[in-house]
Amino acid sequence: MCGIVGYIGDKNVYPILLKGLQRLEYRGYDSAGIAIYNSSLNVYKRKGKVSELEAFVADKNIQGHLGIGHTRWATHGEPNDVNAHPHQSMHGNFVLVHNGIIENYARLKKDLTAKGFEFRSDTDTEVLANLVEYFYLMEEVEDAETAVRLALSKVVGAYGIVVICKAERDRMIAARMGSPLVIGIGQGEYFLASDASPIVEYTDSVIYLNDGDVAIVEKNSLTLKTLQNIPANFKITKVDLSIGDLDKGDFDHFMLKEIFEQPKTISDTYRGRIRPNQNDIVLGGLIDVFPKITAANRIIIIGCGTSWHAALVAEYLIEEYARVPVEVEYASEFRYRKPIIHEGDVVIAISQSGETADTLAALKMAKSKGALILGICNVVGSSIARETDAGVYTHAGTEIGVASTKAFTAQVTVLSLLAFKLAKERSEIDQEFYEMLIGEMLAIPEKLETILVGHPYIKTVAEKYKDAVNALYLGRGYLFPVALEGALKLKEISYIHAEGYAAGEMKHGPIALVDDNLPVVVVSAKDSYYEKVVSNIQEVKARKGNIIAVVTEGDNGLRKMADDLFEVPESHPAVAALLTVVPLQLFAYYIAVMRGCDVDQPRNLAKSVTVE
Repeated sequence: MCGIVGYIGDKNVYPILLKGLQRLEYRGYDSAGIAIYNSSLNVYKRKGKVSELEAFVADKNIQGHLGIGHTRWATHGEPNDVNAHPHQSMHGNFVLVHNGIIENYARLKKDLTAKGFEFRSDTDTEVLANLVEYFYLMEEVEDAETAVRLALSKVVGAYGIVVICKAERDRMIAARMGSPLVIGIGQGEYFLASDASPIVEYTDSVIYLNDGDVAIVEKNSLTLKTLQNIPANFKITKVDLSIGDLDKGDFDHFMLKEIFEQPKTISDTYRGRIRPNQNDIVLGGLIDVFPKITAANRIIIIGCGTSWHAALVAEYLIEEYARVPVEVEYASEFRYRKPIIHEGDVVIAISQSGETADTLAALKMAKSKGALILGICNVVGSSIARETDAGVYTHAGTEIGVASTKAFTAQVTVLSLLAFKLAKERSEIDQEFYEMLIGEMLAIPEKLETILVGHPYIKTVAEKYKDAVNALYLGRGYLFPVALEGALKLKEISYIHAEGYAAGEMKHGPIALVDDNLPVVVVSAKDSYYEKVVSNIQEVKARKGNIIAVVTEGDNGLRKMADDLFEVPESHPAVAALLTVVPLQLFAYYIAVMRGCDVDQPRNLAKSVTVE
């Protein structure tokens, strides 16, 4: 989603803002802008990439020691120069950047218009800028901080904002409600950002603002208050992020780099959680609550997009091995449909960023009903990590590509460990089977390496199908969620319409699409579904469909039936999702590159979805 960066100190602010905006490009955006305070308060903004903003300001006055920048992902108003951030108040007293959505902006705008305020843009953010100025001028409050707090008391919605007042040239004001903000602490300087990526090269000491916090930031001081003007406590956290995480290295795209990182990220995710003698799993973040998890009558897993697909894998694993009923819910639906939640339920929220707005709102609702709330996320100190009763970090490292790859396999790894441990604690599997599952998990990274070595062949197959208009993905059991994830990857980055289905559902509708132009990707393994999948392939072949099969090495039966074949090393069905998804990630990647698509920043998408 939108990105924020800000600085106050002795350094020249422009290079910090520019580099910060470039670091934030991975979040997805359609315009960019900066505001710099020098002899006056100057605002420069442009539709398009950060590079277009950079060219625009080349001959402008960009010297200064205080400033803010923003990358916008359009919500209110189309992408253009006027709607880009930062936004100025009507009389020019305030400039602000904003992530989130002001839900009652229309009513506020109507009230301000009646009071004589005029608006240049279509955004909810300009309404907030003018609302701050209204309190500052017409209510004659004593300082900008008070004006900001009063304005925010009238706001309904989510926001992360940074504000500069023209009359207070040595101060910035930041506030958060539902949209993340982090403050980096330097030597006689402070950095502000929507996540740690724009500031990690300057400091590793940060403060994550909580909902309702207002920060008054000066060069040599930081004060935190609540909206009610009560002093707020804060905790300084060390950021587990390096500049190397933000660099593509020798890869053409971050997405390709992250696909190739998966052997390491999976091993990083289970490292320290599998005992050295390989006879037990220890999830340190869940130790205190594991008796409650073991006794749960029901587990509800909530997520969005790729995280929802990871949750589906967990549903199969937990129900089969631990024998606990599992419901997997879209967070965006769960939060609104008045779900029945009991005190003994366990709700697991999954999010790569830990800031997904729908997932956060859903878990807060479930928490209010008395459920035990667990979190699985990738970002230390994120909102979900702080809102849950307990949780597990995935240790996937920073994921820059908008389309998740290593985050998915890291989530599945954590969920698999949880399912295996839960099954053992509930005495649903014996020690021998438990240790076999652990051994299968430990073998995954090496097996993934062999798949990645074969990526040139996957590229060759992608060449055949790059001009497809539609695609169908089929799978059964543990591999049905993999089919869904493979289809999502293709549509996200190549813009080819693709749908994933449980293979048994094909004859209940999707088979009508099959002809000699339709690629049908079938994800298969040597498991109890194998013969059924063979039958589904025969149904497609009878209608001249093109079969691309993901199969276990040595599966000569499907080799004879498929038009193209991606082989993966043999594994137990319980861990097969971690192997079979990787050829589909590469297949989507190469098709998108051949179609000239922006792989790392697909159109209309954002990395961290912090608004509804």
